[in-house]
Amino acid sequence: MARATRGTAAVMPFTGFPAEAFDFYEALAANNTKPWWNDHKADYIRCVRDPLVALLDELRDEFGEPHVFRPYRDARFSKDKTPIKDHQGGVVNVEDAIAYYVQISAGGLMIAGGWYAPEGQQIARYRESVDGPAGAELERILASMKRSWEIDGRPLKTRPRGYDVDHPRIALLRNRALTVARHYPVEPWMGTRKTLTTVRNGWRSMRPLIEWLADYVGPATDPGRGE
Repeated sequence: MARATRGTAAVMPFTGFPAEAFDFYEALAANNTKPWWNDHKADYIRCVRDPLVALLDELRDEFGEPHVFRPYRDARFSKDKTPIKDHQGGVVNVEDAIAYYVQISAGGLMIAGGWYAPEGQQIARYRESVDGPAGAELERILASMKRSWEIDGRPLKTRPRGYDVDHPRIALLRNRALTVARHYPVEPWMGTRKTLTTVRNGWRSMRPLIEWLADYVGPATDPGRGE
């Protein structure tokens, strides 16, 4: 089977996540220490990281340049001092804090995407768009997704300043982010290329939302201003 080459690194075609990938995270939950990690890092690379890199490489041409997150936790400001994340994620960024996302863990596979954290002028731009004609388009997109996706907007408990509580889109205006997700428990098909098809179809399904967010929420800074 041919290998895809990116720069100096050769990436094997994606064949699925082996069962050992999910076993790795089951074992990590009970042994999240640096000595255990050092003893099992090779298993992580072989069963988790390398398959994820291969998966994202096959999605690159359609969705964009991917990034695989580091497995290490930043525990400096957390009461939980375990050193290793209990999941492995990969992302394709479209704008600041707007992205396609995929993750595996002991619980299985998650496909997600959207606007996951407000940065800079994004909140103001989002609310202005929701309040205008683009808000109707967003309503249509979300209505088409609500049966098959979990939708989360991290909403404010009260109305945002400057908007009436009886605004027809007040629920959308309360949002401080807007993401969608699907969760799949561990199944044998995850060890096959069906995983690639599932992720690709999921990302295609959310593309109208991602494109709306890229167009109307945009980057953190004002794209119309120079340096």
